Amino acid sequence: MNQRNHQANRITWIGFFANLVLFLFKLLAGILGRSAAMVADAVHSVSDFGTDLVVVGSLRVASRPRDGNHKYGHGKVETLATAFVGGVLFLVGLGILGSGLRNIVGHFTGSPLERPGLIAFYAALVSIAVKEVLFRYTIQVGMRIDSQVVVANAWHHRSDAYSSIGTVAGIGGAIFLGEQWVILDPLAAMMVSVFIFRVAFRITRESLLELIETSLPHKKEKEILDIARKVNGVHNPHDLKTRKIGNNIAIDLHIEVESGLNVEEAHDITVSLERHLRKAYGEDTFISVHTEPLR
Repeated sequence: MNQRNHQANRITWIGFFANLVLFLFKLLAGILGRSAAMVADAVHSVSDFGTDLVVVGSLRVASRPRDGNHKYGHGKVETLATAFVGGVLFLVGLGILGSGLRNIVGHFTGSPLERPGLIAFYAALVSIAVKEVLFRYTIQVGMRIDSQVVVANAWHHRSDAYSSIGTVAGIGGAIFLGEQWVILDPLAAMMVSVFIFRVAFRITRESLLELIETSLPHKKEKEILDIARKVNGVHNPHDLKTRKIGNNIAIDLHIEVESGLNVEEAHDITVSLERHLRKAYGEDTFISVHTEPLR
């Protein structure tokens, strides 16, 4: 296992066991504290177990070397796992929204909500602190090793922190403002779902765009062309095609060279161009250069 995967797996397993402890703690606090928002928060933590395992599995597959059936490697597996995490986040948000709505409707149709206890309030505060630490640590690792699935998992942790902030507001209002404000508890759970939907949409959208072979941003493509123009012997770089393959990018580019050059000289220019591009975007960049005579 390379260093990148080792770091990704390590932070994911740390998150897994932290989520397990938090789930048991929040579920117990929600039941003892009679808090719908805290129970919803605990259920949200359950989804983290599945996503953590998906992250570990996808990183293991994505790290496999190229083979006869995957000549561009297995990087798309990591992208697919990122989309899965985004989808799970969306379902979690939908579940929390539905649960809050059911509790509100029930409150006004004969099933009044109980006033939550202080244990639920304190559990929410603990959850915020733990999840924010996990978010900051995980996203730092994800950005350092340039892993989109680890970054997505970090935002899953942040969604839990958002959830717990809403829970604190709802439970705190229900406890400290009096019995007539008990409705704040499920309302807070519903507001949390909005934050989760936003994160889920962004993560899923970016992953799906990559899966359907969307080109790199215009700014990045302009940068690639600028690098090519500065290479000695390269003229009129054009017909650029780009895409992401997991953690790497693929570049397909046409260039023109002096028509009087022999094959070896034209090849040397191409090698020089590839060297400059790999220096800018990494040694594992997939590069295909088509050489044409200068018109």
